[in-house]
Amino acid sequence: MERTAYKYLLNWKNNPNRKPLIIKGARQVGKTWLMKHFGQNEYKNIVYINFEDKKQLKELFTNDFNIERILMAFSVETGINPEPENSLIILDEIQEAERGITSLKYFQEQAPEYHVIAAGSYLGISLHQNNSFPVGKVDFLNLYPLSFNEFILANNENKLLELLENKEWDLIKMFKTKYIDLLKSYYFTGGMPEIVEHFIHHKNFEEVRKLQKNILLSYEHDFSKHAPVKIIPRIKMIWNSIPAQLSKENKKFIFGVLKKGARSKDFELALQWLVDSGLIKKVYRITKPNLPINAYSDNNAFKVFMLDVGLLGALSGLDSHTILQRNKIFSEFKGAIAEQFVSQQFNVDNLYYWSAERSDGEVDFIMQKDNKIIPIEVKAEENLKAKSLKYFCEKYKIENAIRTSMSDFRQETWLTNIPLYTIDAYFNTRDF
Repeated sequence: MERTAYKYLLNWKNNPNRKPLIIKGARQVGKTWLMKHFGQNEYKNIVYINFEDKKQLKELFTNDFNIERILMAFSVETGINPEPENSLIILDEIQEAERGITSLKYFQEQAPEYHVIAAGSYLGISLHQNNSFPVGKVDFLNLYPLSFNEFILANNENKLLELLENKEWDLIKMFKTKYIDLLKSYYFTGGMPEIVEHFIHHKNFEEVRKLQKNILLSYEHDFSKHAPVKIIPRIKMIWNSIPAQLSKENKKFIFGVLKKGARSKDFELALQWLVDSGLIKKVYRITKPNLPINAYSDNNAFKVFMLDVGLLGALSGLDSHTILQRNKIFSEFKGAIAEQFVSQQFNVDNLYYWSAERSDGEVDFIMQKDNKIIPIEVKAEENLKAKSLKYFCEKYKIENAIRTSMSDFRQETWLTNIPLYTIDAYFNTRDF
């Protein structure tokens, strides 16, 4: 399975100013596989330590940060003597070791010749940031589920991806059916590596759904294991409400959907816990499309998306026939799936949406790129009406807008229509 983050790791390895690298990501997005795969391909050997498994090493850093002593412990544990340049030291689940994250500072200062990659969940890393976090002493890589482009590669359709990256619109149109079939499969499977790998080898949608439900159960287990006891019920309420929130025509997160009379202040900590864990993403409303865009964010109005479109389908209880064969009862929820898909391809911080103060007008996503404001309208099928988008562009004198749908590429004076399956390659803004 090919991950675009591999290129980042190669650049990191070859950088003379390299620092220890922390890979952050939600659970089960493939951090361990990526580190091991990279180490096996690019180094003579791997010194792999998983602090969740190796209980005897959890207190390795409590007395001091003597690098020679630490390396000796790694050697005894793994049977491999770490060598500068030739060994990749992998510290997995580093948040489980007391002062483990702090130790990376001393690797950077005292032994920069060693190549060190650490990994941990978003939640685990964020919980330890107040414990002498090595600010300025580490590099970071955020890892997410596979993008649609990576999904295409996993299906051995390299040439189809090449057409997308080169924007060969005539040929893309010619092979439209293939792209749509892949997109439908991605809608169902999502981008969790274990799920994609199983789908590639077995093409069994029922088994895929079972695996997705197992991941959802593991996340619910994390709620009980890691979250403060008082907010666990509220975390579960928010989590389970996401399909209902996104199925509304207006997808703004409404606390009243959780329970009658629910107030935002009662759920703030639970929402932030889910954000910190990497399981959800909040997309805030902007009041006007001016630069810098974050200065016009309305923090009281936002949409909530999950980390993965396949997990959204599993949480919603959608079966494969509903998605793949366009079941009629799916008509209202297909907009939620399409927006979730687009939000997942745009793993960037400066993603917002816009809605009018006193009307139903809304633009699904607003993005800042190269000091330009780009409004993006998402259509699940081939509906090309864009009344709100046109109103927005006329009101704020926006010269270029994007509509993404199942229709073919079309360039107009103020609007560019791009197929949904091209959006990752078209913008190329997604983090890893």
